[in-house]
Amino acid sequence: MRGLRLSSILAVVAVGASAIPTKGISSPYDGFKVFRVKTQGHPSAIQEKLSNITFEQWNHDVNSHIDIVVAPDQLPVFAELGLEFDVMHEDLGASIAAESVHSSLWKRQAGDPSWFDSYHDYNDHIEYFQSLHDLFPDNSEIISSGSSYENRSLYGIHLWGTGGPGKPAVLYHGTVHAREWISTATTEYLTYKLVTGYNAGDRDARSALDKYDFYIIPIVNPDGFAYTQTTQRLWRKNRQPGPNGSTCYGRDINRNWEFAWDANPLGASTNPCSQTYKGERPSDTPENQGLDKLVRQLRDGAGIKLYIDWHSYGQYILSPFGYKDTLYAPELGKWTKAAQIVSDAIRDSSSDLTTFTFGPSGATLYPTTGAAPDHVYSIGRAEFSYTIELRDIGRYGFVLPPELIRPTVEEQWAGQKVLWSLLDEEFFDGVGPA
Repeated sequence: MRGLRLSSILAVVAVGASAIPTKGISSPYDGFKVFRVKTQGHPSAIQEKLSNITFEQWNHDVNSHIDIVVAPDQLPVFAELGLEFDVMHEDLGASIAAESVHSSLWKRQAGDPSWFDSYHDYNDHIEYFQSLHDLFPDNSEIISSGSSYENRSLYGIHLWGTGGPGKPAVLYHGTVHAREWISTATTEYLTYKLVTGYNAGDRDARSALDKYDFYIIPIVNPDGFAYTQTTQRLWRKNRQPGPNGSTCYGRDINRNWEFAWDANPLGASTNPCSQTYKGERPSDTPENQGLDKLVRQLRDGAGIKLYIDWHSYGQYILSPFGYKDTLYAPELGKWTKAAQIVSDAIRDSSSDLTTFTFGPSGATLYPTTGAAPDHVYSIGRAEFSYTIELRDIGRYGFVLPPELIRPTVEEQWAGQKVLWSLLDEEFFDGVGPA
């Protein structure tokens, strides 16, 4: 597809961007527009028309729409295609500037929720988790699930309640895909609410931490995340060099897990330049190797009760399996029932009635091979395993404005509180595949 060429162009244009993002920085996306092109159930016909222009595609589920980034010089040609569309970003560069990453300006206490009023520099995220540990020193430890290709730590935190550590695990991952900044904030907010809530005697936080050990890795892809803050805001993959002298960088960590890595040719790409490049072999990213080691350690210890991989965007709660849309796990019935209850809790907690679609990943969205929830369920033996795609459904996409951080993370807290209370509920007994 001609759209692939735009990624290479943007990578070149972005070289030389400031090492510390601030308001007013010149963006390589200045003047670019983001459109939601309606396909009306006929994506092939729309894709044929779009083949006449260069663009970058954001979404993979194209039955109802295709979200595309169009450069200024392509706008006149796009206008002549006669497509039906909505504008997601009138000026993508301006929207990125409005995210206003905060770096050295942050000097707040970890217990101050105003942290969630803005996005932050990578190093401040590390400091923030250390501050949360300092608020909960007897019931937490800073952990690492390995190192990235550029030798950054995949840092995280381990939390527990009364009786000390050693209970079944709840494992959360965020920012597997570098551009999905809201997933970082979400995992941080859940950590913040557990720590401050437990200290304050909050019933939900105490019940969860007294029953389960929480392992939270907020930035699975630190190299890619740092790259989005200095060079290319919409970078997705890690920053590992391509194979055999390829000039394209990066592997998709969420197509690199061992289980079902090569099970479906539609589930990942063998092209190193693709956004969903799966790597040369299973688990050939250092990030995945470290994460998988942690998964297996937890499995062989007290076991994994719940696993969630947080992403954006689309508002989905997705369970295994992703690699085959007709394969249903024996636990699908209880996974779907739990997801429905969580979706209801999120909707009821949000002022704008945020709605989440739920179901098995491959059948509900699109095929994904070598994906985390399938692996952590099948290899890690997690009792509940999900991907949650956060806000929104296409108004802003990956560039979610700062004023929507708090509503997004707060509704996830409402959903997780309900989910934790369901994990051992007897009414799931006997519930079969949906």
